Amino acid sequence: MTELGVDVLLLSVGADLPYLTGYEAMPLERLTMLVLPRDGDATLVVPRLEAPRVQERPEVFSLLAWDETDDPVGLVAKLVGSAGVAAIGDTTWARFLVDLVALLPSTEWRKGSEVTGPIRARKDAAEIVALRRASAAADRVATQLQSGEIPLVGRTEHEVSLDLGRRLVAEGHAKVNFAIVAAGENAASPHHEPGARVIRAGEVVLCDFGGTMPDGYCSDITRCVWTGGDPSSEMRDLYTVLQDAQAQAVDAAVVGTPCEDVDGVARRLITEGGYGPQFIHRTGHGIGLEAHEDPYLVGGNCERLAPGHAFSIEPGIYLAGRTGARIEDIVVATEAGPESLNQVTHDLVVVDA
Repeated sequence: MTELGVDVLLLSVGADLPYLTGYEAMPLERLTMLVLPRDGDATLVVPRLEAPRVQERPEVFSLLAWDETDDPVGLVAKLVGSAGVAAIGDTTWARFLVDLVALLPSTEWRKGSEVTGPIRARKDAAEIVALRRASAAADRVATQLQSGEIPLVGRTEHEVSLDLGRRLVAEGHAKVNFAIVAAGENAASPHHEPGARVIRAGEVVLCDFGGTMPDGYCSDITRCVWTGGDPSSEMRDLYTVLQDAQAQAVDAAVVGTPCEDVDGVARRLITEGGYGPQFIHRTGHGIGLEAHEDPYLVGGNCERLAPGHAFSIEPGIYLAGRTGARIEDIVVATEAGPESLNQVTHDLVVVDA
């Protein structure tokens, strides 16, 4: 905050609040907000009916509970006082920010992620252990997919998606964040919504799934399988290019390398393979308490990877209306080199029809 010239940090719903306090606010029309001045003590403003959920930590913050007839925005504004620059959590509800701006007309507003993003992006040893645990749980589900234990042919994408979700929970996740299942032509849509499409023999099935563990840390993995028989020549060619690009991008993710350069490695190889226009998204995103957070591996991001940065490496190739594929691992940048947390094979495994 001192480096950025921020006088007070205001955090409401989202991952920043539990990261700093251990308390996760419910997404309610009743305001919960941590007021953290650069100089002074932190105060957690909460609705009185929510106060019993807060594990009080007086060495970290004092608790200010408000009643139903109180004005919580006014309470926060009073705590902010004459602060010249306030950084507010990126996911704070607009209704509260609009009211705060009206009550604090001389305050300059900044994004809270300018303060919290760089801190959360660099995971400490305990966080990396948590991410390893989450990735290992996702790997166990991916192994079940690749072994043919999860039936595919004759089932709908939606049914397989629910199956993947149940298995994530069975392997230790507290909740499922997403379970994309995209068969055949639907694999050309990176964020396809699994539906009534019945999976057939002789096609690719792209599965991208992840969840949140009880400790709050996330998993995220993408693997593709082929249903019965030999993959088509089109898919073999596409997948060879993709697998090489993903592996080399992982190898490039060394400490000190700009994020955009890692993206550039995957993009160059896919372009040289003849599929440049069909790689339509960034190479990766950070992961931790949120499935997507800093740092982002994308062109234009000159931030250099630092020890403890955790992120996905997930290039994809998408042939509209025909087919597609993506391979994704979670990777941690370490002084010893990039550590891939997902260990299941990257090959296009053929499962029995």
